[in-house]
Amino acid sequence: MMAQMAVAMPLMLAGEQGMFHFPSADEVRTQPISRAGNEAGWPFSVDDGVLACVWSGGQKVVMFLENRPSDLDEDDTFEPRRVIVTTDPMQLTIGNMAYRDLFRPAASVEERIRLVAPFAAMGQRLCDQPAGAHVGHGEL
Repeated sequence: MMAQMAVAMPLMLAGEQGMFHFPSADEVRTQPISRAGNEAGWPFSVDDGVLACVWSGGQKVVMFLENRPSDLDEDDTFEPRRVIVTTDPMQLTIGNMAYRDLFRPAASVEERIRLVAPFAAMGQRLCDQPAGAHVGHGEL
């Protein structure tokens, strides 16, 4: 008689992937965004960029990436700064240590959360869009 082995499968919730999931192009969502006039609630230190929904650690994560500066030559290399856009205080502070200057100065973590919250919600709506969807300016 053969002994049967039970294999433990990792528990995954709906909308999650494995920790090392490498997304295909149709799983990534992007939306150009920019500061409107003298918008008081703009949380970033640059006036425009890209809001993106990407996979990280098996979950969808909303990020803001700066655009390539127009004064750079074609030959100049450019690696955009990026920050996680979330209302989770740990990810917002510790997760963004490398490029925290991409956020405009804030007096406290609470103020930064208040400024980022509408963009985190917008990013979650972006994550919910079907593959190939075109979202116009102001539709998120």
